[in-house]
Amino acid sequence: MSARRIIGFACNQAFIFFLLFMGAGHVAERFDLLFTMLFLVVGFAFVRAIGPSRAAFVFARPLLYIYAVVAAAGSLLGLFAPDGGLPIAAGQGLLVGVPSAFLLTAWGRAFGREATKVSVQEIFIGSLVGALVCLIFSFAIDSPVVSAAVRLLPLASVVNIEVGPDLAEKVSPPAEPQARVLSFKILAGTLLFGMAAGLMLLHRAEPGDFYQVSLILYGAFLIGGLSLLLSDGFGRGAALNKSYRLAVFVMMVGVLLVPWPLLAGSVLPGESVVLAGFFGLEVVLISLFVVIADITGTDCALSFSAGFASLYAGGLAGALIALTLERTGYAIVVLAGAIILLSYLFLFTERDFDELSQLVTESDTRDSLEAVCAEITETYGLSNRESEILAFALRGRTSERIAQELVISKSTVDTHLRRIYAKCGIHSRQELLDLAERR
Repeated sequence: MSARRIIGFACNQAFIFFLLFMGAGHVAERFDLLFTMLFLVVGFAFVRAIGPSRAAFVFARPLLYIYAVVAAAGSLLGLFAPDGGLPIAAGQGLLVGVPSAFLLTAWGRAFGREATKVSVQEIFIGSLVGALVCLIFSFAIDSPVVSAAVRLLPLASVVNIEVGPDLAEKVSPPAEPQARVLSFKILAGTLLFGMAAGLMLLHRAEPGDFYQVSLILYGAFLIGGLSLLLSDGFGRGAALNKSYRLAVFVMMVGVLLVPWPLLAGSVLPGESVVLAGFFGLEVVLISLFVVIADITGTDCALSFSAGFASLYAGGLAGALIALTLERTGYAIVVLAGAIILLSYLFLFTERDFDELSQLVTESDTRDSLEAVCAEITETYGLSNRESEILAFALRGRTSERIAQELVISKSTVDTHLRRIYAKCGIHSRQELLDLAERR
């Protein structure tokens, strides 16, 4: 794992947390929040629309620094003009939302360069560090100096993002229909989960009263998720599946706790539990964006742009509904809970997660096999045809099957296999498999 990526992504996450959740709730800040989410969606939709070839220009290093400066400046505008009305709120949303979207998709492309297992662990650790940074700053957030420091976090984020001219998409086979269906289900579920979070975000007059508790619960969730990643991996029913179930469970527990009068004025209101669950769910969804990009062979930046556009479009819709139904009280909470259950039970289900886990396992196996073939080819100086036959042999294909696949004779295949054995210093197919296993 890369410490630079972890630190940089942590700064980006801390800035987003602060931007959308810390202290939002006053009328003026609500308009800031709505405009910011609107322009985040615009930025993600723009990256998605221009495609991977033109997106390379968007992610040029000088432009990334410009995005960070503009996002920080837009955020500082809210510090110096907190009551500027709709024009200031719209301007701040534009200055912060679009460049923040570009930076987030750039992080998607950076994570897409790495193996999925590495990227997901970095996402969890970076989110944990970001939550810790927010929690520390929250105790002195009323200080203008501290508040300004948090608003400058995009600059620290862009310094550590690892993109450059050598950036390239990972080569993967064309997406299977099953993977495309799962991708659609994830995006649809993301939209609904974002809507539920938007409803809950503006349900209470002063969400800033409880976000510290949310960050603590969120940190505990991430520690548990990391332990699952280290122990269970990505196989069927493994870490992301369990983390997904836990995040949805935490959100539903929070929905049930909201109407309790004893908790409403305590340090643990139901809204804080819902928000913690949503934070955790967002990290799981970010990880899924990386996974989907890997198994479908798409640019991870485009996967990030589609996923986050769905998330914040849902959040914007939920926030607007909450403003419309503000006087109905607990009806907003009931609606949010129904949306969460709808997504979990009927859109992106346990069965879908099992299918996704299976695709990830197959993808990991394929990637490992390709890496072994490449290493043996380079180490022992195999020709292109010998390397091609080696890949079939390591998959357990017979000489007859290899001949059919490559449209050559069986005797030609056997001749190439003998040359492979000679170059590798072995004498049989079994010894070849043993060599690959050791590698």
